[in-house]
Amino acid sequence: MACKPYELRHVPLFSLLDDDEIAVLAQQVELRDFTAKQRIYKAGEPSTRAFVMLSGAVEVTLIDEDGQEVLFSEPHHGDFFGFASMLENTTHQTTAIATEATTCLEVDRNDIEALLTKKPMAGLDMMTVLARDIHSAQGVIRTRAMRNANELIDEQETFGERIADIVASFGGSWTFIILFLSSMIGYVILSIVLVAMHGKSWDPYPFILLNLFLSMLAAIQAPVIMMSQNRQDTKDRLRSELDFEVNRRAETEIQALSRKIHFLTEKLGDIDDHLRGPNEARREDDLQG
Repeated sequence: MACKPYELRHVPLFSLLDDDEIAVLAQQVELRDFTAKQRIYKAGEPSTRAFVMLSGAVEVTLIDEDGQEVLFSEPHHGDFFGFASMLENTTHQTTAIATEATTCLEVDRNDIEALLTKKPMAGLDMMTVLARDIHSAQGVIRTRAMRNANELIDEQETFGERIADIVASFGGSWTFIILFLSSMIGYVILSIVLVAMHGKSWDPYPFILLNLFLSMLAAIQAPVIMMSQNRQDTKDRLRSELDFEVNRRAETEIQALSRKIHFLTEKLGDIDDHLRGPNEARREDDLQG
């Protein structure tokens, strides 16, 4: 469906164009209507076209390395999506789905080349769009970085492991040390007093029963503490793995965006050379004349 020139005026990318250029571009681009829940494009499809939001709502998602669907962006009025893949002429890295009745402008590479030829300054607006993609990528990375290793392990811990953590936490506190020493001192004093007063006690010196209790406590407490330490080692390893995944995602996104910006810069340079060529030739003719 053909696009009306006034509809392009509301798109920030085309705000620098004059009336004639808007009219030419309106003949090239097309309006597309999508129903609610309709897929606009999916990851892996050839990206010959990009889209500009005019009305409605769209969710752009991607699948991370864990196989989870991550919300990448929610384009607003005038925002591009599928733009970077179209410029690189590669397959889509994301999936776009209309969440309600949506109207978009459909733009292909030829439309962009014609636009840059007639209005080179529009390239700055395109770079602004790429900058928004960078911010979106950073937002996704920050979201993935917020995955807490402690929370991930706590979701899978068993009742026994939870008890082990409590025992290890209490056994390594001053509260336990003070209570334990107080109990031992009270035990010994009470046993000595009973021997002195009645000549016998349930555990006279050298306190064999007390030594038995202490040995049993040590035998039980040691493996419980080791169990808690193993869980802490697991948390540390998981935290390191999450940090590595975040750093790898960040490196991949930065490299991809750098390639896109480099591609756009080369395009602007080619257009600048193309525009300078006739002017330079005309200037030489004037000098020779």
